Amino acid sequence: MEYVFAPAPAVAVPIADDVDSASTRECFPVRRVYCVGRNYAAHAREMGHDPDREPPFFFSKPADAVVYVAPGTTGEFPYPSRSSDVHHEMELVVAIGRGGHDIAAEQALEHVYGYAIGLDMTRRDLQAEAKKMGRPWDLAKGFDHSAPLGPIHPVSRVGHIEHGAIWLKVGGIERQRSDVSQLIWSTAETIAYLSTLFALAPGDLIFTGTPEGVAAVERGDLIEGGVDGLGRLSVRVV
Repeated sequence: MEYVFAPAPAVAVPIADDVDSASTRECFPVRRVYCVGRNYAAHAREMGHDPDREPPFFFSKPADAVVYVAPGTTGEFPYPSRSSDVHHEMELVVAIGRGGHDIAAEQALEHVYGYAIGLDMTRRDLQAEAKKMGRPWDLAKGFDHSAPLGPIHPVSRVGHIEHGAIWLKVGGIERQRSDVSQLIWSTAETIAYLSTLFALAPGDLIFTGTPEGVAAVERGDLIEGGVDGLGRLSVRVV
């Protein structure tokens, strides 16, 4: 087969223990990126919604919105055009290693390869406009560089992340803090429900939702955040 132009390179995220390898490294190839909306009760309230356990809802980002940030380094997040209100959202990210459809919640964690920490950067002004007009959120969520991500930590090394602090600071000042145990829909429940809507496959990433404290960032801001057991993520807004 011949292409009319060279295909884009595959998006891949290094595995945590191999990030310092000088030559070859094991990487997780990204297929799709799913995100869960309003999955912490306090965040649902701050966004003006009732946090009762309604069915989860999802949106997507393109795979090439993922930007890998190596541990001990500071990545760059270019402030997007056509927006003047961009918010940070720190999240636990699930990496799917085994696919399936209509997965039972009791078996869902068997499909997890590992976990990472990521930022769901959001054009809040464009999202508010889309909500008001009943339009999709694509422009608000799926823009370039909107998913900074740390390395993926295999379950075989860190176990399943079902509790532990999740936090974020901007300029050294804490803005977000909660515990992964406060997810309205757990990782297993989220995988099970999502698999009734899409056939999941190896390479899928699931951003599981953000806690309260989302707020705007400005050029020059240093964003730092993390989840217990998964290290920290550092990104500069440029």
